[in-house]
Amino acid sequence: MAVSNKTYNNVVNTIARMGEEHYQISTISIGDLYDVDLEKETKFPLLHINPLNVTTGDSQLNMNFQIFIMDMVSEKSNWQTQQHSLLTKLVNTKNNEQEVFNNTLNICTDIIAMFRHSLQQSLQGVDDINAPLYFTEGQFTIEPFQERFDNMCCGWVFQIGITTMNDFEACKVPVLPRGAGY
Repeated sequence: MAVSNKTYNNVVNTIARMGEEHYQISTISIGDLYDVDLEKETKFPLLHINPLNVTTGDSQLNMNFQIFIMDMVSEKSNWQTQQHSLLTKLVNTKNNEQEVFNNTLNICTDIIAMFRHSLQQSLQGVDDINAPLYFTEGQFTIEPFQERFDNMCCGWVFQIGITTMNDFEACKVPVLPRGAGY
């Protein structure tokens, strides 16, 4: 069976589609982190895909991304007291930051799980061109961030390497045949 090469677009669109289908994600963005629209018009939670690099193997491409999952922190005079009524010594009771960290971490682990174990990568099934030909392995470090942005946004970021098959077939390279105009 011939190798079915996947492109950068296939991989980015697959990550974006996972975000599109996830019930908790409201907005998806792709590109440099500084291009994220953090204005009040953006709906949160936000999945941001930041491409890092691509490395080659003998018959594969390894596409590396930073995935940011972030949400807005809201403030109320007694937010955590309502959520943690048994914690009488809790100091910071003015925002839901702990809840935002909890929810966004859960979304991060959902995305990792979908790449490790899920047919949700495919639109239609095994015979589909969009069949799950993406692989990830190893362990992940998921790092929290806060106060990186001016609008009380926080969440988690992790790096994920997506491996796709690539046969590096030279016969289909779009170049002039040897001797034709050199």
